[in-house]
Amino acid sequence: MNFIEDLKWRGALNQVTDEDGLLAAMAEGKVGAYVGTDPTADSLHLGHLIPFMVLKRFQNAGGKAVIIVGGATGAIGDPRPTTERQLLSPEQLAENEKGITAQVTKLFGDADTRIVNNNDWLGKLTLTDFLRDYGKLFSINVMLKKDVVASRLETGISFTEFTYQVLQGIDFHELWRREDVKLQIGGSDQWGNITSGIDLIHSLEGNDAKAFGLTIPLMTDSTGKKFGKSEGNAIWLDPKKTSPYTFYQFWLNQSDADVVKYLKYFTFLSVDEIEALAKAVETNPGDRLAQRRLAQEVTKFVHGQAAVDDAEKLSAALFSGDVATLSAAQIADAFGGVPSFDTPNEIKNVVDFLVDGGVEPSKRQAREDVTNGAITINGEKVTDVAAEIDPAAHYDGQFVLVRRGKKKYFLGKVKA
Repeated sequence: MNFIEDLKWRGALNQVTDEDGLLAAMAEGKVGAYVGTDPTADSLHLGHLIPFMVLKRFQNAGGKAVIIVGGATGAIGDPRPTTERQLLSPEQLAENEKGITAQVTKLFGDADTRIVNNNDWLGKLTLTDFLRDYGKLFSINVMLKKDVVASRLETGISFTEFTYQVLQGIDFHELWRREDVKLQIGGSDQWGNITSGIDLIHSLEGNDAKAFGLTIPLMTDSTGKKFGKSEGNAIWLDPKKTSPYTFYQFWLNQSDADVVKYLKYFTFLSVDEIEALAKAVETNPGDRLAQRRLAQEVTKFVHGQAAVDDAEKLSAALFSGDVATLSAAQIADAFGGVPSFDTPNEIKNVVDFLVDGGVEPSKRQAREDVTNGAITINGEKVTDVAAEIDPAAHYDGQFVLVRRGKKKYFLGKVKA
């Protein structure tokens, strides 16, 4: 399959301006494609990964990947369908640029990849140059019809955000000129901005100038919810914001209804491999082979093989209950979402410890559960009601992990 056929099979193509022309340009020699991202946060999240996966496939098909970190456009803000964006300070933008640049460098490597900042050209434009060289080439009548602008006409849109599509068009032309970029890739909501860029290139370079646009479908799960969040929280690519274990678990917990779609979109597995995993979902869904492979592949792409190994080691320890050898960082990672309580760094009788932490409602119930072997602390079963709990004994003195019954966990956070 060629690049476009592969995207269609994977469900990763929404619209393309000139399919035959794009494939012909790719066949003639190495050309560039780009994805732009504004540094509105210090990390990318899963929503950003969607267009980057298509750019990576373009690179794997023999093209050059170019990524714009929008130092200039990030200072203005891409218009949202509802309200104006809050402007970021120059200091915050600079910090965000640094974090995002490091992430895309890790994802794409150095070979056949260019990472650029549009402040290098937009930041040098004077207002007079902007109006004279570019403003004359954009029709207000056409700009008003762009979806994201039209959706804001009733509630209002600032001139700043209204001109964003002009700046994005300039980006496309600059990369066309500097980096031999012929293709811009974006989400389905970017179609208007992308075609504005193509029109600008044709105005400046002639109608025969080769420039193409490609958009990606809105990614939703089987229930229709927007993809990329877990219990309302964004899944970040920065391991400090979303740990590799949590990232791995996000993919491992995908439903049977979604897993094949995500295997097609977020992995580089072959058609045969994915079809075999799809069959496994139908015949042996309980084995969750497809979910595990999905988690392995995406975690490896974003965080590396060592992160996959660590996540699976932690998962195995939790499944078996063998948590005594885990590190404090692993405990914080794996049990950050369970009920927690603060406990002083002092030795206590196990019954008092359980009641004071809210693990048990009464001393009678605590004694009964301990005697019956229902209480495990730091991976060790406690059956003696006279036992003492030393909060400093495990996990660098930071945590006490309590399990009541087979699955109910509580995390004691040790306070100095």
